[in-house]
Amino acid sequence: MSIRQGDIQDLKQIKELAISEWTQFKSELTHENWEKLYNTLTNEKTYTDLILQSDSFVYENDRNEIIGFGFLVPSGNPTEIYNDQQSYIRFVTASKKYSGQKIGQTITEKCIEKAKEKGEKFVALHTSEMMNAARHIYEKLGFKIIKELEPRFGKIYWLYEIEL
Repeated sequence: MSIRQGDIQDLKQIKELAISEWTQFKSELTHENWEKLYNTLTNEKTYTDLILQSDSFVYENDRNEIIGFGFLVPSGNPTEIYNDQQSYIRFVTASKKYSGQKIGQTITEKCIEKAKEKGEKFVALHTSEMMNAARHIYEKLGFKIIKELEPRFGKIYWLYEIEL
């Protein structure tokens, strides 16, 4: 297995993995909120924008199948969640088939490493109450909760940050 820089040719596999893995949260959301999330997951623009705007990382198995991915968006791209000074990690996703192999952690570490290389001062991310395993990884890596965000998809979300 290996991790590499992702690119636009990875779009189809990234989208398929996202839909497959994020479907596990369907039962935790209302029908309306699942539909909103599903529309984001099935929209190619979601991934195209991230691939073009960020450093993307894909984790592949020995058959060159993408089994994990994540994106590091550079500072200077503020949103309603992130400020202008923060680089931020988006959409870390790992295949449940490879659970326990630290794919999500490795992708997160690669994003932090890239942020340091680029001279970023902060790396932020947001995550929810549905993602306790991910929260544990982020906290283990040194991320701290900055604030609770407005609910998204009917769930509690937090903004995390690590100073580099």
